[in-house]
Formats: sequence, C-alpha cells, structure tokens
Amino acid sequence: MRFRVLGFAALALVTACSKSPSQPPQSGVTDAMIAAPPQGEWLTYGGSPSEQRFSKLTGISDENVGQLGLAWSADLETARGQEATPLMHDGVLYVSTAWSIVKAYDARTGALKWSYDPKVGRDTLVRACCDAVNRGVALYGDKVYVGTLDGRLIALDQKSGKVVFEKTVVPNQQDYTITGAPRVAKGKVFLGSGGAEYKARGYLAAYDAETGNELWKFHTVPGNPADGHENKAMEAAAKTWSGEWWKLGGGGTVWDSITYDPATNMVLFGTGNAEPWNPDAAGRAGDSLYTSSVVAVDADSGEYKWHFQETPEDRWDYDSDAQITIADLQINGEQRHVALHAPKNGYFYVLDAKTGQFLSAGAFAAQNWTTGIDQKTGRPQINPEAQYEKTGKAFIGVPGAIGAHTWHPMSFSPQTGLVYIPANGLAQGYLADKNFKPSDIGYQIGIDAGSVALPADTAVRDAARKSTTGTLLAWDPVKQKAAWQVPQAGPWNGGTLATAGNLVFQGNAEGEFNAYAADSGKKLWSFAAQTGVIAAPMTYELDGVQYVALLVGWGGVWDLVSGDVASLTKGTRNISRMLVFKIGATGQLPPPPALAKLPIDPPPFTGTPEQVARGTSNYGRYCAVCHGDAAVGGTLNPDLRRSSYINAPEGIRAVVMDGVLMQGDHPKGMVSFKSVFKPEDVEDIRQYIIKRANEDKALGAK
Repeated sequence: MRFRVLGFAALALVTACSKSPSQPPQSGVTDAMIAAPPQGEWLTYGGSPSEQRFSKLTGISDENVGQLGLAWSADLETARGQEATPLMHDGVLYVSTAWSIVKAYDARTGALKWSYDPKVGRDTLVRACCDAVNRGVALYGDKVYVGTLDGRLIALDQKSGKVVFEKTVVPNQQDYTITGAPRVAKGKVFLGSGGAEYKARGYLAAYDAETGNELWKFHTVPGNPADGHENKAMEAAAKTWSGEWWKLGGGGTVWDSITYDPATNMVLFGTGNAEPWNPDAAGRAGDSLYTSSVVAVDADSGEYKWHFQETPEDRWDYDSDAQITIADLQINGEQRHVALHAPKNGYFYVLDAKTGQFLSAGAFAAQNWTTGIDQKTGRPQINPEAQYEKTGKAFIGVPGAIGAHTWHPMSFSPQTGLVYIPANGLAQGYLADKNFKPSDIGYQIGIDAGSVALPADTAVRDAARKSTTGTLLAWDPVKQKAAWQVPQAGPWNGGTLATAGNLVFQGNAEGEFNAYAADSGKKLWSFAAQTGVIAAPMTYELDGVQYVALLVGWGGVWDLVSGDVASLTKGTRNISRMLVFKIGATGQLPPPPALAKLPIDPPPFTGTPEQVARGTSNYGRYCAVCHGDAAVGGTLNPDLRRSSYINAPEGIRAVVMDGVLMQGDHPKGMVSFKSVFKPEDVEDIRQYIIKRANEDKALGAK
C-alpha cells in the first residue's frame, strides 16, 4: 500500500448515515461572521477557520507595546492547568477553564456575567491522561458550546449561561475524555475525544448545532474485522494493522486539531497515537492507519477525502493532534492552498489542503527516531534503534512523548510569512514491557516506564536538565528553515498570537507574558504573570481600543509526569486567572500567596530488592502519569515522597485500595485501584517510594 492513500472517497460511507442538519443560524454568530470576523471580534478557537491566530488589529504595535498594562484580571476557582483561548463577541468574553467550567465576562470591565459548572466528577481524572484541562468553547448563533472532560457536548445560551441541550457523546465512561475546543460550520458542531492511552477507538463526529444529535461519525482506526468494516476507508486501513488491535481500541483519537476549510468544504483533523504504544503488546505491525495522521473528510457527509500519515507504525506517542493551519503560499513559483503542520515528531509539514499531496517537510527540532524524510513521498526512514520492541533494548527517543510541538497553538503571520511555534527539546526512555497484560484501569500502553525512570544520580539528572529546553521558533514554511528563535528556560511554554502590529505574544513556563517583534524576535515587553503560562493569547477591539487577553495557570501533562525536569522553570505553581491588557492601563496583580511545601522526611527504607523491583514496575505503569517520573511530583498533584501516607502500610492502603480520598463532600480524584492491586502490591509501591525519597534526601532534596 502506498504511504498516502487517495482515490476511494466516492465509495466511502461513514459509520452513521449522514443526516441533514438544522439550518445554520441566520443571526447571532453566523458562518459568514466566522469566515470574515467583524472588526475586533475573535469568534473561533484559532481566530478564523484557517486557524492562523493572526489579528489585523494594529492599535497595539511594536512602536507602543511598551505602554501595555493590565486592564483587568479575574481569579478562577480551579487550580489545574488552564489551556483555553477566550472568544469575544458583542462585548462579551467567553472562556472555558479547567474542569470544563464556562464563564462569560464583560470584555471591557471584567465583570462576571455568568458562570456554568457542568460538575464533572473528580474520578474522571483516572481516565484523563493530561490533567483536567479544556481548550475552549465555540460560539454559533445564540449558543456557546463546550465539550466536557467526562464526554458531554453541552450548549449554553450566550446571554444567560443556561443549558439548551446536553448530550453524552463518548462511547463509554472508562476510556474517553474530551478536552478540545469544538468547531462549528454549516449547522454542525465538530468534536472528537481523547483516550488513546486507554482503550479508545478514535473518531471525529458532527453534531446538529440545534439539537446535539449525531449527524455523522468517521472512525480513524478500523474495528473488529469480524463485525464488518463501516466503509472503504476502514477496509483499506485494516490492511495496515495486524494482531488483535481492536481489543485495546487502536487509538487515533482526535483530541485537539480540527480545522474546517471553507475553500474545500473539508474538515481537516489530526489523529492520535496508535494504541498501545508498544506494538508487541497487541501483536500490532504495519503503519496502523489512520493514526498519527492528518485526515480530511467532507464536511457535509463525513466521507473520506484524503490522508497523510506523518508517523507510520507509531510507537513513541508522536500523535498529530497539533493545530492544523491553512494558508495560501507561493511554493516553487506556484500559488498553493496548503495545510501547515508541526506535530510531535519534530518535522514541519506542508501539504496541499485539497488533495493531501506532500509538498515538503523539514526538521524544526532535534530528533533521532528517523534517519531522514523522503522528500518525494514524505515517508520517514525509521531508525532501527527506535523500534525498541524489536531490539529488546531501551531507546532514548528525541523528542519524547511530550513532543517537539504539541497542542500549544502556533500562529502564522501573512505579513512576515513565518509560523511562530512553541517548540520543545526533550528526550524520553522507551522500553517494551514484556510482561504487559491489559487491565481495566490506568494506562494501557505496554511500556516499562519504571525501568527507564531517571535515576537518583546527580550527573545523569544534570545532563537531563541541560538537554531539556524550550524555544520560541519563527519558522519559514516555504524555505523549511528557522528565521529566528528565542531560547527559553525549559519546555511547555504557551501558545502564540501574531498581529499586524508586527508583534508575537507568548506566555512561558517561567511565568512571563512577553511580546516580541514578529520580524526579528526582539523582546519588546514583559509582564510577570505569577504562574506558568501554557495557553495562547487572543486579541479583540472595543470602542477603538485593542485588548489582549490570556488565561494563565500552570499545569497539563508536563507537570504531572516529567519528574525532576518539571522544575526547570520558575513558573511551576498554579495561580489561575484571566488577564486582559490594553495600552496605558496600570493595573497590578495582588502579591502571590506563600507556596507551602512539605519536606522530604521519609521513614527508613525497610523493604527488599524484590519489593522495590515490583514496586518500580507498578508505580511506572499506574502512578507515574499523575505523580511523576521516579516518584518526583510536580506542583498540581501530591509529591508522594513528601506524603504522610507512606509512613505506614495502612495509610497508603486506605488511599490506593479503599479510595478514602474519594469519600466525603469534596472528593480529590484519587480513585481506588483495588481492581488491579492486592495489599502486597501497594506495600511494594510504598517501599519503592520510601527508597526513592531517601535517595533524594541523600542528594540534598528538601
């Protein structure tokens, strides 16, 4: 089979027969308004259907940005990662926060108009790979749409915040979540889900904007062949799989990037990793379509149009869910309508937006999983050492699963022709778990995370910290080369906004919100946000005054899983707020509260090497995703080295087996793991944590 499959779109039928949607709205926020936003409004996640995140506003420019000040701020009640981009319509700022809460503010003053809490159960965290985050809402007609972490599509009235409809849209409550922002067009709401570390089968679905009823669904991976394939696209994809992949779902979830292109009437979307990561864990071989790909379907029917797979036979979690940007560029003397994409795997791709034709690719970050890209087909030449399940050895992959670029939005300026990417430089150890067996809770990726955790060795840790970096990268998509770059203290920095005022705005993990000259990268302005920034800013104009708005609040998967290197930057505490700026404003934030931190004061280690070995394995599989690599916690969840629960066997059993932290009026999200653990397993984990705590205390950790 060719690397890029085309040509059977006319024969492809989607899972659910396409139904006619309600008529698109003729008032409120319309398709025409989204395609050409009224002066000063920001109506969709990426600013426009092209997802360029470029504003034509010039009230704030490289000449006066130094006078930018805080106009107003609003504290949030949630203390998890804040990833959403606000939207502005008719003088009202709409935003979602962690736990899928939606708020509406007066965009001039910051006065809260209404707040809606969908009351997502805290136990949802056990199936949420990457924090209780939400990336934004959609506006359409007189409604606000949000996808909730527990898998609901909810429509709210824009003026009151009251529920218009509420639909559970994920297949089950064990494997799926929703964190991405919905997109809207032609009477439909487009939305996918997360879950490719669990047992999810990826899909993109279209829902009626008036009722929430499903109109069509396109699966991204084939199901059980014995049940028959839903369409020709799934028949073709099944030929690129082997084993019994469907028993673990297959992955390929559409958890972030969705781009509706009015020029082609197609929806382009990125797909997630193949599941499990380790191919041997499911007897998987082959390219595993349509995982780690850009896929295009007809917006009206959901019929397959084309795909381009960026990471065939994915085993590194190099998903393609990063934002897809549409632009018209002069390439080789010809005007081309293209899709620009910078996925996790470290390559920047330029594809024809109508056909999926590969045009070019260039490495925008360090990588070692390939020896290069075939510049005619776009097919990567995979490094044999990266196939860790075949070598039986650990592979230190660059980039790691966090990715060279992931969901943090990039922006494109038609003025400079540059794409502004929040890029990461990082590594991760991959080792196949030869004893992997599926379970009914936790990650199902087939990786021995405990054995490749960062050791308690100062030299190794120092080397890891020095090689873990971040960059604001200005990338020329035509030349496939960097125009300029700004080094940053670490990875996991915020998304970007480009403006016609020759500016690029970005917050970072150091807790700064900065403005740079778009043509040169010169730093022109900075504001201390008091917390790490991971979301992207947006801009709007009212009464002739331009504003810049940003949601701040540290969090996300980097804080949860990365262990020692998570503390590279200074902004690793969560103070969740909405910040809004304008020229001449002089507002100030209140002083940050003192940061309480328990000491590392563990009991003596009394376990055996056998207990530690078993505890290392179980911690790596079930605990590290929330409490950090090598038991080094971030700032959102408890650092178990510092926990009093490790002082006695009955203490940790009460949490892990009995679920004591889910009891009472304020459950914490730590569910019981008694379905996979016996008391002796929990004791093994306790001894592992005690050993790790004593090691780090000996190294001087406090």
